[in-house]
Amino acid sequence: MAGPDPRPGPSPRAYDVVKRAVDVAVSATGLVLSAPVQLVTAAVIRTTMGAPVLFRQDRPGRDGVIFELVKFRTMRHPDATHVTDTERLTAVGRFLRASSLDELPTLWNVLRGDMSLVGPRPLLVHYLALYNLSLIHI
Repeated sequence: MAGPDPRPGPSPRAYDVVKRAVDVAVSATGLVLSAPVQLVTAAVIRTTMGAPVLFRQDRPGRDGVIFELVKFRTMRHPDATHVTDTERLTAVGRFLRASSLDELPTLWNVLRGDMSLVGPRPLLVHYLALYNLSLIHI
């Protein structure tokens, strides 16, 4: 039977509450302040690459629960001439990745509670089979 947590500081429950409050406050503020940049980014993507503007991908969150990660799209759809990721990455996409602007929509995932501002980046779902979830904290 495990005893009390010997680590100094706030209880794990208090830490989770504070962490979530910070996630909500920072992500909501970030979404509001970055809205003009996101609108321009969306318009540029729509103009240069067409629809959809957002890239959506299933990712495992806490306790392995799958959620839909949202980012700005940086690649064209695969076709006969653009097969590899390098070939599919557009000039706009390269800029978005270099400036991390493609990540701004993930603030929505943080606000929803799918992920946190602090912590590991969610894995791709197909990597889950390579991990023993009982040994890691997601």
